[in-house]
Amino acid sequence: QVSELVQFLLVKDQKKIPIKRADMLKNVIREYKDAYSEIVNKAGRTLQEVFGLQLVEIDTKRHAYILINNLPRAEGEYLCRGKEKEKMGLLLVILSFIFMKGNSVKDSALWEFLHLLRVDPGKQHSVFGDVRKLVTEEFVRQKYLEITPIPLTDPPEFKYQWGPRAEKETSKKDVLNFVAKIQGKDPTFWASQYAEAEAN
Repeated sequence: QVSELVQFLLVKDQKKIPIKRADMLKNVIREYKDAYSEIVNKAGRTLQEVFGLQLVEIDTKRHAYILINNLPRAEGEYLCRGKEKEKMGLLLVILSFIFMKGNSVKDSALWEFLHLLRVDPGKQHSVFGDVRKLVTEEFVRQKYLEITPIPLTDPPEFKYQWGPRAEKETSKKDVLNFVAKIQGKDPTFWASQYAEAEAN
């Protein structure tokens, strides 16, 4: 059961969508549900030892799990797997923008920022495809971003924040160093963000 669960988790993780306990029970553990936590713990150990992946429960109410990469992070490479690299580069830029703007940005500000980078929502991008869909659906579903409606706005407005996967896979310190490198400045140039990143 353990090796079956390990394979199941690795396949599910390719889509980067949180894996629910109910799916594990239904598809893999089946009649061994009394040994559920033992099987999950052993699968977690195998993933850690063999693949350098950590099984983390990100939603204790719904029992949803994700796999995070806890191998040593190569500079700027830690959110990548193969062809996902470009998407993850865009994600890192978005996470940086949210952090530098005080951890929450309106959707209009985010679209404006992406427009400056010549990544226009609503236009097909040669690398990212439908950018609006990538940001509002894929990154949100994968728990890298959280999107919340802003009350009493007409037309409705939304705000973006880091999602639980972003919190686990990267850190504010990494993101600040990334911004500093791009801008050719010292991280301490942004005093309040630096203080927050150090405290994190």
